[in-house]
Amino acid sequence: LYFSAQEGILFFYHIKGLQYEMKICADILQPISSIIFSPDYTVLLLVTDQGTVYTYKPAHSGEAVKLLDACSSCFLAADFLTPGDKYCVSVTISGEVQVWFLEDGTCLSKLNLDIEVHVT
Repeated sequence: LYFSAQEGILFFYHIKGLQYEMKICADILQPISSIIFSPDYTVLLLVTDQGTVYTYKPAHSGEAVKLLDACSSCFLAADFLTPGDKYCVSVTISGEVQVWFLEDGTCLSKLNLDIEVHVT
Protein backbone atom coordinates (compact mmCIF):
# COMPACT_ATOMS: atom_id res chain seq x y z
CA LEU A 1 0.00 0.00 0.00
CA TYR A 2 1.47 3.36 -1.09
CA PHE A 3 0.16 6.65 0.23
CA SER A 4 1.35 10.19 0.76
CA ALA A 5 1.22 12.60 3.65
CA GLN A 6 0.43 16.30 3.42
CA GLU A 7 4.14 17.13 3.75
CA GLY A 8 5.04 15.40 0.47
CA ILE A 9 6.30 12.14 1.90
CA LEU A 10 5.60 8.90 0.01
CA PHE A 11 5.01 5.99 2.39
CA PHE A 12 4.83 2.23 1.77
CA TYR A 13 2.99 -0.15 4.07
CA HIS A 14 3.94 -3.80 3.67
CA ILE A 15 1.01 -5.76 5.12
CA LYS A 16 1.22 -9.48 5.81
CA GLY A 17 -1.58 -11.01 7.85
CA LEU A 18 -1.95 -8.95 11.01
CA GLN A 19 1.61 -7.60 10.79
CA TYR A 20 2.70 -4.49 8.93
CA GLU A 21 5.86 -2.54 8.33
CA MET A 22 5.98 1.13 7.31
CA LYS A 23 8.75 2.57 5.16
CA ILE A 24 9.38 6.12 3.95
CA CYS A 25 10.12 5.88 0.23
CA ALA A 26 10.62 9.48 -0.83
CA ASP A 27 10.30 13.02 0.45
CA ILE A 28 9.64 15.52 -2.32
CA LEU A 29 8.92 18.46 -0.02
CA GLN A 30 5.66 19.35 -1.81
CA PRO A 31 2.16 18.06 -0.98
CA ILE A 32 1.27 15.16 -3.31
CA SER A 33 -2.15 15.45 -4.94
CA SER A 34 -2.21 12.10 -6.76
CA ILE A 35 -0.31 8.84 -7.10
CA ILE A 36 -0.71 6.74 -10.25
CA PHE A 37 0.82 3.29 -10.90
CA SER A 38 1.97 2.34 -14.38
CA PRO A 39 -0.01 -0.53 -15.93
CA ASP A 40 2.81 -2.98 -15.15
CA TYR A 41 3.23 -1.59 -11.59
CA THR A 42 6.91 -0.73 -12.08
CA VAL A 43 6.66 3.09 -11.91
CA LEU A 44 4.65 5.55 -9.84
CA LEU A 45 3.77 9.04 -11.05
CA LEU A 46 3.53 11.55 -8.21
CA VAL A 47 1.71 14.79 -9.02
CA THR A 48 2.12 17.63 -6.53
CA ASP A 49 -0.22 20.44 -5.54
CA GLN A 50 2.24 22.87 -7.17
CA GLY A 51 1.96 21.02 -10.48
CA THR A 52 5.26 19.16 -10.56
CA VAL A 53 5.37 15.51 -11.68
CA TYR A 54 7.85 13.00 -10.23
CA THR A 55 8.54 9.35 -11.03
CA TYR A 56 9.35 6.73 -8.42
CA LYS A 57 10.43 3.14 -9.14
CA PRO A 58 9.48 0.92 -6.17
CA ALA A 59 11.79 -1.94 -7.21
CA HIS A 60 14.83 0.36 -7.14
CA SER A 61 13.97 1.99 -3.78
CA GLY A 62 15.68 5.17 -4.89
CA GLU A 63 14.61 8.77 -4.69
CA ALA A 64 11.72 10.22 -6.62
CA VAL A 65 12.96 11.89 -9.81
CA LYS A 66 11.50 15.20 -10.98
CA LEU A 67 10.15 14.60 -14.45
CA LEU A 68 8.06 17.66 -15.25
CA ASP A 69 8.16 21.04 -13.58
CA ALA A 70 5.25 23.44 -13.56
CA CYS A 71 5.91 26.29 -15.97
CA SER A 72 3.35 28.90 -16.82
CA SER A 73 0.46 26.63 -15.88
CA CYS A 74 0.39 23.93 -13.21
CA PHE A 75 -0.09 20.30 -14.14
CA LEU A 76 -3.48 19.33 -12.80
CA ALA A 77 -3.33 15.60 -13.50
CA ALA A 78 -1.14 13.01 -15.18
CA ASP A 79 -1.50 9.37 -16.13
CA PHE A 80 0.31 6.69 -18.10
CA LEU A 81 -0.47 6.01 -21.76
CA THR A 82 -0.99 2.31 -22.21
CA PRO A 83 0.26 -0.17 -23.13
CA GLY A 84 3.53 0.06 -21.28
CA ASP A 85 5.08 2.69 -19.06
CA LYS A 86 7.18 4.78 -21.47
CA TYR A 87 4.78 7.68 -21.95
CA CYS A 88 2.44 9.77 -19.86
CA VAL A 89 -0.19 12.37 -20.60
CA SER A 90 -0.76 15.49 -18.52
CA VAL A 91 -3.28 18.29 -18.45
CA THR A 92 -2.72 21.79 -17.13
CA ILE A 93 -5.20 24.12 -15.48
CA SER A 94 -5.19 26.22 -18.67
CA GLY A 95 -6.35 23.21 -20.72
CA GLU A 96 -3.11 22.13 -22.40
CA VAL A 97 -2.85 18.36 -22.89
CA GLN A 98 0.70 17.07 -23.33
CA VAL A 99 2.29 13.69 -24.05
CA TRP A 100 5.68 13.07 -22.39
CA PHE A 101 8.49 10.54 -22.81
CA LEU A 102 9.12 9.36 -19.26
CA GLU A 103 12.77 8.42 -19.71
CA ASP A 104 13.97 12.01 -20.07
CA GLY A 105 10.86 14.23 -19.73
CA THR A 106 10.74 15.20 -23.40
CA CYS A 107 7.43 16.72 -24.49
CA LEU A 108 6.33 14.81 -27.60
CA SER A 109 2.99 16.42 -28.35
CA LYS A 110 0.70 19.25 -27.19
CA LEU A 111 -2.96 20.03 -27.69
CA ASN A 112 -4.64 23.15 -26.33
CA LEU A 113 -8.28 22.59 -25.40
CA ASP A 114 -8.90 26.36 -25.09
CA ILE A 115 -10.79 25.85 -21.81
CA GLU A 116 -9.88 26.00 -18.14
CA VAL A 117 -9.74 22.53 -16.58
CA HIS A 118 -10.96 21.57 -13.09
CA VAL A 119 -10.80 18.36 -11.10
CA THR A 120 -13.97 17.07 -9.45
